[in-house]
Amino acid sequence: MPPLSPVFLLHRLLTNERWRRLHVKASLWAAVGVVVVLLLGSWAVVPCEASAPRATITSFPLALWWSVETATTVGYGDLYPVTAAGRVIAGIEMLVGISVFSIVTASLATWFVGSAARRARQVARAAERAEARGKADADRELRALHARFDRLEELIGREGAGPGSGAAR
Repeated sequence: MPPLSPVFLLHRLLTNERWRRLHVKASLWAAVGVVVVLLLGSWAVVPCEASAPRATITSFPLALWWSVETATTVGYGDLYPVTAAGRVIAGIEMLVGISVFSIVTASLATWFVGSAARRARQVARAAERAEARGKADADRELRALHARFDRLEELIGREGAGPGSGAAR
């Protein structure tokens, strides 16, 4: 499966341990809820609309298509309720559709931001470890240089104290 296919992404999401988090659960429940509302709305609108004059929603398949249009706020205008009960059902479907898409969008945003934050924390920890290693290396190097300078001072001091050091000048 290509890495950007919906099946791959869904499989990756569901097999990941993080899928149990609240925002993912909320998205899954919202998706289930919208399907239930679409089916119930389609089922409920047909009896309300089928016998009305100028009705465009006269069968369950048409009602299901209308429900999808309404919940996604596409609203092509080819199907619309003409009765008060049908309009109430439409309003409920619109609210549910907008809410579900908001929940799913927020969930995806939370997932992406959470992933970016985790990566940023990993980079920060790696930078801290590198800084600590760098400080330790610099400290070791500084101690080695001090030891060399001490040794050089000691050698210079011995040479200056020896015969012919110029004390008679």
